[in-house]
Amino acid sequence: MNLFDIVGPVMVGPSSSHTAGAVKIGNVSRKLMGEKIVKAEILFHGSFLATGKGHGTDKAVVAGLLGCAVDDPRIPDSLQMAQDAGMVYSFGAVDLGDVHPNSVKMHLTGQSGKELDVVAASVGGGRIQICKLDGLTANFSGDYPTLIVHNVDQPGHVAEVTSMLEHKSVNIATMQLYREGRGGNAVMVLECDQEVPAEAIRWLEHLEGIVKVTYLSLV
Repeated sequence: MNLFDIVGPVMVGPSSSHTAGAVKIGNVSRKLMGEKIVKAEILFHGSFLATGKGHGTDKAVVAGLLGCAVDDPRIPDSLQMAQDAGMVYSFGAVDLGDVHPNSVKMHLTGQSGKELDVVAASVGGGRIQICKLDGLTANFSGDYPTLIVHNVDQPGHVAEVTSMLEHKSVNIATMQLYREGRGGNAVMVLECDQEVPAEAIRWLEHLEGIVKVTYLSLV
């Protein structure tokens, strides 16, 4: 436990879970997209759905998608900011099943036409968990530079990725592997201690059997 766990984040209120966490979900999703978001379909689950509007969760998520930090005084005005920036947004409800009550599912479209599906949860104290990307499990916190590699489940891909990171002097903090089934779609999630160079990501994208590479940069 550290001091942050005790006192929570410096933020625009009223709630660290419904407001600060929601801003961070939006902000991390924007970074994962890697470009300006022009359309956002935002679906709330559980407590986010039941009490989120009163806590400003809708405005908080949109503020994060626009790049606002959790202490940005403009968060209450984010819906108007989105309209001014040309972002089309909508809100709705979704039942995600047995997940954290402060959860949201988003379908995002970037200015190039790139699309990204995100399921995320605000787990308390301003902390979040990105639970799924494009329908595949991808549990990570958004607190580290994170490399998410979607690949065909076949031998060699884990070694390719870890060897590349070693070559670039990038240390792996955590690593998780998921797959839908033998020989099907798989994903590896690597939280790193250093940023992954852009040329390394481009190299990965061109490897046979690599379906998609998504990267969360903290710079």
